[in-house]
Amino acid sequence: IHERLVGSEMCIRDSYKIMGLNNRKENRKMEQTIQLSDHFGYRRLIRFTIPSILMMIFTSIYGVVDGFFVSNFVGKTSFAAVNFIMPFLMITGVMGFMFGTGGSALIAKIMGEGKKEKAQKIFSLLIMATIICGIVIGAISIIFLRPVAVFLGARGEMLEECIIYGRIILVALPFLMLQYAFSSLAVTAEKPKLGLIVTVTAGVINMVGDALFMAVFQWGIAGAAMASALGQIVGGIIPLVYFARKNTSRLRIVRPEWDGRALLRICTNGCSELMSNISMSVVGMLYNTQLMKYAGEDGVTAYGTIMYVNFIFIAIFIGYATGVAPVISYHYGAGNTKELKSLLKKSSALILISSALMFGVSELMAKPLAGIFVGYDAALLDMTAHGFSIYAVSFIFAGIAIFGSAFFTALNDGLTSAVISFLRTLLFECASVMILPLILGLNGIWCSIVVAEFMAVVVTLIFLVVKRKKYGYW
Repeated sequence: IHERLVGSEMCIRDSYKIMGLNNRKENRKMEQTIQLSDHFGYRRLIRFTIPSILMMIFTSIYGVVDGFFVSNFVGKTSFAAVNFIMPFLMITGVMGFMFGTGGSALIAKIMGEGKKEKAQKIFSLLIMATIICGIVIGAISIIFLRPVAVFLGARGEMLEECIIYGRIILVALPFLMLQYAFSSLAVTAEKPKLGLIVTVTAGVINMVGDALFMAVFQWGIAGAAMASALGQIVGGIIPLVYFARKNTSRLRIVRPEWDGRALLRICTNGCSELMSNISMSVVGMLYNTQLMKYAGEDGVTAYGTIMYVNFIFIAIFIGYATGVAPVISYHYGAGNTKELKSLLKKSSALILISSALMFGVSELMAKPLAGIFVGYDAALLDMTAHGFSIYAVSFIFAGIAIFGSAFFTALNDGLTSAVISFLRTLLFECASVMILPLILGLNGIWCSIVVAEFMAVVVTLIFLVVKRKKYGYW
């Protein structure tokens, strides 16, 4: 009996040890899993947004790799053609950003209100709308691509290169729009790492395709387009399959129900991102026109190089804004003004530190980065490095304006967000790029972005002060 009692006691002790071990494992697992409803200190905020930041950086990097292969293995004219038609191609895909950011803000807010089933249905409707829009816009764009390229000023060999590249890219447009939409929605589903995995996978496929199709098979600009299109197709399909099946996230594709009011709110709320991307493309076209006038084809090539590098730096701000936006939306829906104040304060500090670091790095690395793309031409290299050293001043201001627009989108205040984006990316920059070259010549073109970003910061700060009582974040 004594032996049995001792044995039973030992079993009980072992059971408690196992239970304690399991509890510790469960606690560690809970600590590693970050939810939208959590309190976010600096460490948790960085951990939650890092996947989105890395996702945007990697997207920019494989765009840079595209440019490197086109410039070094296909030629200067093809590189200019890609940069010339790219703004138009970006416009065709921006509805994916609109659906993603606008839908993410609305869905996170609804989740914060505790309406899980409604959030699932709106999520599913959003995915269906993205696919349909991608097919329709892609087909129309393929038909009208040549007239658009001619209208923008493409001629001769450059025109034909624009057409070849653009038509291949537009075939994959529905998948690109899905990838854009899921980059925000994955964060709302509390799966920020999914977006990063998808982006890395798509990017690796794109870069391997670049090396094979251009360097090995020598398919020219068509090879560049096929590599990009293949990456976009993979980037759209992977998250679509994930959310269509049973998964561990907070969202899943179910049978959608028509909700025109919800779609309208999504479009209204996401119109700032739509406006921002369209404006950037329009401004890109205007830059190309001005550069052709003041510096010729070399000016377009220099601007394209600066844009590739710029995308990597700006990606940090965009990635952070994408990652933190669903958290803001959730706490806004839950009525947690204390957390809103904390998020705004911490985000502002992180952005200001990042802005200073980016400016310093970009000034030091202007010439080496330019040399990656145009090192084969000394005059072009000098023009590009000089232009980038001026352009880099804009990094001091850009992060504040980007976060400010995303902040109001997250609060479901699409109008304020759209005004900031419109002024920042269209009005201020267009006015600057038209007026400053008359005074400063080519340097005026490089200075345009600096003036525009500074003015956008002033507008953002005014809105933050004016709206503070309405939303309770200050």
